[in-house]
Amino acid sequence: MMAGGQQPIIILKEGTKREKGKGAQLNNIMAARAISDAVKSTLGPKGMDKMLVDSMGDVVITNDGATILKEIDVEHPAAKMIVEVAKSQDEECGDGTTSAVILTGELLKYAGELIEQNIHPTVICAGYKLASTRAIAELNKMAVPIKPGDKKTLKNIAMTSMASKGASASKELLADVVVDAITSIAEHIGDKTIVDMDNIQIEKKHGGSIQDTRIIKGIILDKERVHEGMPRHVKNAKIALVNAALEIKKTEVDARIQIQDPTQLQAFLDEEESMLRKMVEKVKKSGANVLVCQKGIDDLAQHFLSKEGIYAVRRAKKSDMDKLAKATGATVVANLDELSSKDLGFAGNVEEQKIADDKMTFVTDCKNPKAVSILIRGSTEHVVDELDRGMHDALFVVKVALEDGKMTAGGGAAATWISMALREYATTVGGREQMAIEAYANAVEIIPKTLAENAGLDPIDMMLEVRRSHKKGSKYAGVDVLNGKVSDMLKINVIEPLRVSVQELQTSTEAANMILRIDDIIASKGGGGGGMPPGGMPPGGGMPGGMPGGGMDDY
Repeated sequence: MMAGGQQPIIILKEGTKREKGKGAQLNNIMAARAISDAVKSTLGPKGMDKMLVDSMGDVVITNDGATILKEIDVEHPAAKMIVEVAKSQDEECGDGTTSAVILTGELLKYAGELIEQNIHPTVICAGYKLASTRAIAELNKMAVPIKPGDKKTLKNIAMTSMASKGASASKELLADVVVDAITSIAEHIGDKTIVDMDNIQIEKKHGGSIQDTRIIKGIILDKERVHEGMPRHVKNAKIALVNAALEIKKTEVDARIQIQDPTQLQAFLDEEESMLRKMVEKVKKSGANVLVCQKGIDDLAQHFLSKEGIYAVRRAKKSDMDKLAKATGATVVANLDELSSKDLGFAGNVEEQKIADDKMTFVTDCKNPKAVSILIRGSTEHVVDELDRGMHDALFVVKVALEDGKMTAGGGAAATWISMALREYATTVGGREQMAIEAYANAVEIIPKTLAENAGLDPIDMMLEVRRSHKKGSKYAGVDVLNGKVSDMLKINVIEPLRVSVQELQTSTEAANMILRIDDIIASKGGGGGGMPPGGMPPGGGMPGGMPGGGMDDY
């Protein structure tokens, strides 16, 4: 920049990259589309999986959009924003991450075409905003209520979610487990239903088959009993949860205990032993026959506990303690002196079982557990991990469906309905926003198109067919991927919670608008080290000749 013919004013540091205007926008759109193309092939029951290998050589095989984008290192700043889309969708609804990302990419693709026609990005953003508000209103219109206690519908929702994951082969069994788990922990507060996912504990163990996956009305602790002499199985367990160590306290400061003769040493050891004995007696006095301790248990205390026939577990995780408290009705006690029979929880069975190579403690048959466990089994580690991801999504959608009590048709039926409604709406808006609304209507159709494409069907033919069915008045018509034709999605039970679709539209519209508004990318030069003088280090990276090692200050 020249100021009145004087020296140019340098504002940006040398080596800063800058892109302005249309170039910047199109570059961002390209990057975002590249990300959405990366996950496109995973959408739907016929979607493919991705194998991700990190720098350590660890392998993840998955179909879950959020996991794929979390695992890959994304360099481009606009692409990072698309990864955020998947993250927020995952946190809000657990499912629909791939759809949200694909939709964002498609909205940007059509916006790019409008920018090429010299339509200003703010006009496009305004049109997209109008379109998404209208689309959400349309979704609410077509939503179908779920009757409270309708487990069959909830099971179908879980099965729809798992159809596209590695869990699809045993989705019947797994959907039963999911619905059972969510309905067990659902709490009714006033006229609202609230499901806290923290009350479901998922334990993964490879070995066995997917069919061995089961729900346990209670808690599984990944711990064994501390002493072989303890009973392996306790019926009608009275459980004490203690957050205190059954050990002799060591002094905090460096103290020296001086002992003059051997009898004193014996007295010292006897005193330690009697302290531990007292601790165990306190547990016994409370009436507990199972002790779960969050801290350590001394070897001698273990011996006394086993003498008393008490089943004890040490170093349990805090989160497991909280779940145990919810499942058994026990209170976590921080001081052994205060332990009384009122603090104890109840479980019908506490037993140690060996699963694969590990011994685990099963706390089962709790009366009315507000926390439950799911034990996931599968032949290999990768199978179990992918099952876990599929279960997470399914649990989440059932939770959302139960809380909101509304569902929409899947299989691209809702998307087609929205896009047709938006095309009609666009003509009433007029102005340049009309073009943006039409673009939005086209973009939304990417969902049925991609579903058809991934199933090896012709996307254009399928799309025409779906539209024709909608025109005839069957508003739940969508792509029946498994049979390769257009069907009524409600009849074949392809359904998803309303919140998933609404969140997809909101998240993708906001992300697309944010990326469209950027017209200038200023990237400072990489490579830390702060203020290098212009020119920086000599090529070759070595220090110049006689330069002392202390850096630039010694120059």
